[in-house]
Amino acid sequence: MTSVPGPESIDDLLARVHVVALPMRVRFRGLTEREVALVEGPAGWGEFGAFPEYDDPEASHWLRSALEMAWQGPPPALRSRVAVNATVPAVSAGEVAGILDRFPGCTTVKIKVAESGQQLVDDVARVAAVLQARPDARIRVDANGAWTVAEAAHAVRVLDQAVRAVDATRAPGTGPVSLDGQGLEYVEQPCATVEELVRLRARLAADGVYVDVAADESIRRAEDPLRVVRAGGADRAVVKVAPLGGPRRLLAVAAELGVPVTVSSALDSAVGVAAGVAAAAALPGVRSGRDGAAGDGAAGDGPGGDGPGGDGPGGDGPGGDDDEIPAAGLGTGGFFVEDVVEPGVFSLVDGCLPVAAVAPDPARLEGLRACPDRRDWWLDRIRRCHDLL
Repeated sequence: MTSVPGPESIDDLLARVHVVALPMRVRFRGLTEREVALVEGPAGWGEFGAFPEYDDPEASHWLRSALEMAWQGPPPALRSRVAVNATVPAVSAGEVAGILDRFPGCTTVKIKVAESGQQLVDDVARVAAVLQARPDARIRVDANGAWTVAEAAHAVRVLDQAVRAVDATRAPGTGPVSLDGQGLEYVEQPCATVEELVRLRARLAADGVYVDVAADESIRRAEDPLRVVRAGGADRAVVKVAPLGGPRRLLAVAAELGVPVTVSSALDSAVGVAAGVAAAAALPGVRSGRDGAAGDGAAGDGPGGDGPGGDGPGGDGPGGDDDEIPAAGLGTGGFFVEDVVEPGVFSLVDGCLPVAAVAPDPARLEGLRACPDRRDWWLDRIRRCHDLL
């Protein structure tokens, strides 16, 4: 792993760490409370929040990202705000409208599907509930690698048809439904392995189901993040700052992937989300190149380049009015009851997040402080991961 600016010593680093526990509104990834370690450095704040089940070599990438933000700061921005998608967990259909209320102005919605203990009919109901609440929304679904190839081929066809139904309020069994509407934007990580994703894309093409396959875990948890695209297993990539080792590493990977890229978060606090926004803000878009040409490995001219992240509210930062990137999956702050910043300090406006440095509120750092045993656990983990950098 390449070096990154950082503290003079491990003791210096540990003295800058604040461990917080953020209570959640709904269970997400099996969690009802999210712990992260925040680090204050000379360039700002970084976040180390690798999930507890990740081993030290994998978690060390997350620490590298935190050090980059805290000691080096974000990369230069091409836009002043970033459009994001709403995220709907695997809740009942009746809870969907309330979830969407936390995402004002978002015109793209990612829906969790294939939840353990649920059936495809539950996923269809959740999709229908989203479209009832936001009829013009662009829909993505995320299976977190839970389907086999056969299951995925069937589910993607069914869910795509559910989205294409023009009248989402029509009750089942009341007559033919037109399928002329816009279908799924993409299905995220439908199967677990690269080989399965390759087979699924071939199966969907043979079946005449034209839905993009996006890779997430096959990129962020892989030794070679480019392998899935090179093997023909993905039309798109979902990338996260921390698992890839920082914003600059994400930008380098995105440039090499050569497919539309969605920048997403990993259930981060406002500090971690700000790092994701910084990375998304630095991605070249369709019109952003120094000569105005399309960027490499960003939105390109694929289906993701002209979506709500493309023709929606744009920024007018250093690169001009250039928002031609897929809507980012960074609107996860609404899942927390409390965050490390005051409400409204770093929040959605017209479906966008601002490109801005985020510093935790001192009173909230104190009020959300993790118990001593958990702080010690995180400090020990940071020591081990720091040794691997």
